[in-house]
Amino acid sequence: MKKLLSVILSVLMIISALPLVVTGAEQDVVILYTNDVHCAIDDYAVLAAYRAELISQGKSVITVDAGDAIQGEVIGSMTKGEAVVDIMNAVGYDYAVPGNHEFDYGMEVFLDLAQNKAEYDYISSNFYNLTTVSPVLVPYTIEDFGSYQIAFVGISTPETVTSSTPEYFKDESGNFIYGFPVYPGALKNEDLYENIQKSVDNAIDDGADCVVAIGHAGIIGSMDGWKSTDIIANTDGIDYFIDAHSHETIQGNVYKNNDNEDVILTSTGTKFANFGVLTITNNSAEFKLINPDEVDIEAMSSNAKSAYDTVKKKVDGYNKDIAYLYEDIGISEAKLIIYESDGSRAIRKRETNAGDFVADAYRAVTGADVAIANGGGIRAEIEVGGVSRKNLMDVNAFNNEMCVLEVTGQQIIDILEHGARKCPEVLGSFFQVSGVTFEIHTYRESPIITDQLDNFIGVDNTKERRIQNVRVGDEPINLDKKYTLAGSTYVLLQGGDGLTMLDDARIVQKDGLPCDSEMLIKYFTETLNGKITAEQYGNPNGEGRIKIIDVDPVSVCDHICHKDGFFVNIIWSLTNFFNKLFRINHICDCGVDHY
Repeated sequence: MKKLLSVILSVLMIISALPLVVTGAEQDVVILYTNDVHCAIDDYAVLAAYRAELISQGKSVITVDAGDAIQGEVIGSMTKGEAVVDIMNAVGYDYAVPGNHEFDYGMEVFLDLAQNKAEYDYISSNFYNLTTVSPVLVPYTIEDFGSYQIAFVGISTPETVTSSTPEYFKDESGNFIYGFPVYPGALKNEDLYENIQKSVDNAIDDGADCVVAIGHAGIIGSMDGWKSTDIIANTDGIDYFIDAHSHETIQGNVYKNNDNEDVILTSTGTKFANFGVLTITNNSAEFKLINPDEVDIEAMSSNAKSAYDTVKKKVDGYNKDIAYLYEDIGISEAKLIIYESDGSRAIRKRETNAGDFVADAYRAVTGADVAIANGGGIRAEIEVGGVSRKNLMDVNAFNNEMCVLEVTGQQIIDILEHGARKCPEVLGSFFQVSGVTFEIHTYRESPIITDQLDNFIGVDNTKERRIQNVRVGDEPINLDKKYTLAGSTYVLLQGGDGLTMLDDARIVQKDGLPCDSEMLIKYFTETLNGKITAEQYGNPNGEGRIKIIDVDPVSVCDHICHKDGFFVNIIWSLTNFFNKLFRINHICDCGVDHY
């Protein structure tokens, strides 16, 4: 018996000396996540309370943001993002990924926020300093939960260069010094995948049992090859993907990675429609999207209520600073829309009355012949009823500088063609217009040639144009005539949204012009006398400035000029000869020229 006991004790001592192997988290690890908040600061207090409640329950909590937090409303633009960072500090965020709009105040401002103001860490595996050929931020980080480690890998969309301001990524000589991960002109999809894969592999080599990608990539409207689903399909090792950029609401969709393994992707929508809760326990995961309005603060612990009060006090302080902007300066008889009824962004794929209003403001204030407004820059709707300065400033939340250029009719057509290249898909550079009308024939393949960042290179002249029947005012556009064109300097001068065809355009006016949001206020108060009428802007589909034609009219036209048959063609040829001679019946029923 003594010998047996001795053997048992020896075995127990050996076992106790072996490392403990755990297949999953020993306790719940909860990852709270937000994305595309765009300065909707009021609900940060709810998130802080929810976070504090979980901690009081003994949960391990990590709070992350997937980008586009600091820009989108006036509180962001007035403080250049600093107010939002301050509030996120108070919530207790751990990590954030820079979205494209984190750079909208300039590179120096973002780096100052990230390095000096934020008490959480900005991470990105593929945001590179090209002069040192190294990541600007930490590519990934690992959280240690005893015997279980979770890696967080940051991913920034390469679209950032053009969907923010390209000039911010260049030096004074115009050379790119920042890239995602290489010089934009040389960036291949494989460069992105290899860069992300390297960070994932390094995190696993460093002991990560689980890899969570925090990606500002998106699906709908994002560029092929750079979508979150593309990244998943061309990498391995990522377990969960918290997505952003395209404002989608996804609780937990499953996609296959490069090894045919499941990766779960989630996204919370935008403007704090939800915040996400990912709970990892023993190799299993549960996803929830929570509407802040449905969180009962009164039913929570004292710690949660205290966290709520702390953040709410800070939010209220910032709201008080801009309280004067909430005072009504007029009314609207019509709702100016940017969304479809299903929540998709109509402003980025067709004409809307909000787009007409914004473009009209630009043209009225500048006196230009034509004005354009990129759909991606129109961020809020106007409701029926009182209209405040803040309402209008939220519509054009970026405070973009404005300009007027002298351009040719051909350049205007190229701009419209570039903006319509993906219609009817959503696209930030779909242009709302004033002073010009045109058709988009979507059944034709776009003739626009772009580089991998969607910068305009040229037009494939072997393809028919999508843009047809362009008129400036009441007259058909003259390709050689010079017109004045109003728009933001981001679009017209800085190459934003890929408009590179205006490099030789003459600047007619720039200094002294109000910013875009101030133009809306000036137009509303002075031109419209503080009233948006239903007569002028009551149709959500706009005034018919942009006509989308999705079926070839010739294919459904019954006119004789489209009929087959030897004798029919002879008769039509003779008829058309006299039509041309006497200049009658110039246009077919389908809109095609007879001669």
